[in-house]
Formats: sequence, C-alpha cells, structure tokens
Amino acid sequence: MNSNKTPIPILEGHDCFACGTNNPIGLKLDFYRQGSSICSDVILSRNHVGWQNMAHGGIISTLLDEVMSWTVIYFKKAFSVTRQIQVRYLRPVPVEVPVTVKGTITSDSKAQSCQAEAILLDSKGKILAKGKGEFAILSEDKLTALPDEFKKQMLELFRMFP
Repeated sequence: MNSNKTPIPILEGHDCFACGTNNPIGLKLDFYRQGSSICSDVILSRNHVGWQNMAHGGIISTLLDEVMSWTVIYFKKAFSVTRQIQVRYLRPVPVEVPVTVKGTITSDSKAQSCQAEAILLDSKGKILAKGKGEFAILSEDKLTALPDEFKKQMLELFRMFP
C-alpha cells in the first residue's frame, strides 16, 4: 500500500460540523489522499464522549460519513449528498488518542450515484467501526439552496484535484 500522504485542500471559512474551519464546536477535519483512499487523522476530545472515555456513536457516524463524502468529492470531482449510510460499531472508540478514518469508492456504476466505504482505525491499525454509504451525485444546477459563491469555490477546488 502507498504510504505517501498527499494533502487535500479544503474550503476555508465554512460552517460544516465535520470539516468547516469556521465552526467553533466542529471537528475541523482535514484530509489526505493515500493511494486509492481518502483519509483523515483525528483526536476526539472529551466533548465527543458518549459513554465514559468512549466516543459517541453519532460522532463516529459523522467521521465515517464525512470521509466517504470527501472520497466521492475528490475522486468524482462532483457535488454529492449522502443518500444512505450504514454503520457497524465494532469496538469502543477512545477519546484523546489518535485515530484514522479511511474512505474508498466501492461502486461507481451509475452516473447519478456512487457507493463508498469507510473504516475507523486505532493507531495500531485495528478496525473500530465501518461504514457503507450511497451518495447522490448532483449537478451544479440542482444545488439551488447553496450560495453561488460556495458553488464557485467548490468548482475551483475540483480543478485542483488530479
């Protein structure tokens, strides 16, 4: 497997809970490409606890969903939204230690949708949680709720991807 980490630029100043740089309580995830996967390294804080010293299931789901979303954004160079997600919680996810979330495209047969998978790994490579998702690929004209400036920034971001 390719161990090189190629950083992926993200948009600055947006409010997304997972990747937004402007959200004061957000995760502020950043991403990198590693071979055919998109990854993010994160240390969850005590603010992300469900049970004592373990990450909340909703936070785990968010991590898996976000890395799958960015996997679709990067490899498809397209706007997308999560249509469906399935999460399997395999082991407790500790807080205040490094974990890695890794996403891959698994099916790309339809022009208007894409499937992806993600895994959440501890620092030793043990899988703590898995996710599978289906993502709707949206054309720019379908995004009427998004400001034109945001769409323009996303299109510029797509052009930065190889």
